Amino acid sequence: MGDKKALILGAHGQLGRCLAAAAPDDVMVTALGSHDLDIRDRAAVGRFIRDLAPDLVFNAAAYTAVDRAEQEETIAHAVNATAVGHIAEAAADAGATLIHVSTDFVFDGASATPYAPDDPTNPLCAYGRTKRAGELLAGDAALVVRTAWLYGPDGANFVRTMVRLMAERPEVRVVADQVGSPTYAPDLAAALWRLSALGVTGVHHYTDAGTASWYDFAVAIRDEALAVGILARGVPVIPIDTASFPTPARRPAYSVLDKGSTWAALGESSSHWRANLRRMMTEIGTHG
Repeated sequence: MGDKKALILGAHGQLGRCLAAAAPDDVMVTALGSHDLDIRDRAAVGRFIRDLAPDLVFNAAAYTAVDRAEQEETIAHAVNATAVGHIAEAAADAGATLIHVSTDFVFDGASATPYAPDDPTNPLCAYGRTKRAGELLAGDAALVVRTAWLYGPDGANFVRTMVRLMAERPEVRVVADQVGSPTYAPDLAAALWRLSALGVTGVHHYTDAGTASWYDFAVAIRDEALAVGILARGVPVIPIDTASFPTPARRPAYSVLDKGSTWAALGESSSHWRANLRRMMTEIGTHG
């Protein structure tokens, strides 16, 4: 078996599955979901990490129901913040490096230029507040990577939702005044493994290259799905503004992240979001 040990928390989410799939051959992986270990239980987390003695701990576990978090902020905080403190404490005691995944929602969207890792945070919603609290509890020794608009071949995500709605409805309406960068989960997973191998710590950003509105993303999803035969017909995508689609949680209007420090550490930039979307659609079209 491998000479290094890694623990992946949140193993049943789309990023957790991608992290397990992307693990280097020389790493022995233990992947746990919420039913395997309750990360809110400090004693249980401490015991498990002490006994496993991993070199790396990837925390891809999170409360991600953004709108529901407005009514359940205490629950979201327990998972996204307090539990991160438990994991960080246990990782430090075991001499392990913590790799913690965070979000663009720590920013308020008022910027006109991409957010740098050290820019001031100002979350607009409960989810963003709890994720920012988790970043602080991860500690200075951790690698904290903020990402955005995550999607992959499986799991619940915008791409899969759009394909389903486009197959069912005569048209879809999508917000056009929120701008960010989609992120392909397999690429993020590979980047997290590489950054951990390089010993990178501190706060960094990783998304696909390029920017899009949710409307732009939806149009691209339709066109790529049509091109590979996933959709039989091209339904109209109607742009709407945020005010026309009110949600309990406020979202940043602009949440493009500056990836400069991450790309410098990796020695290359991310793939463009459109190329990754095409890659995924082609895979689904070919293999189902």
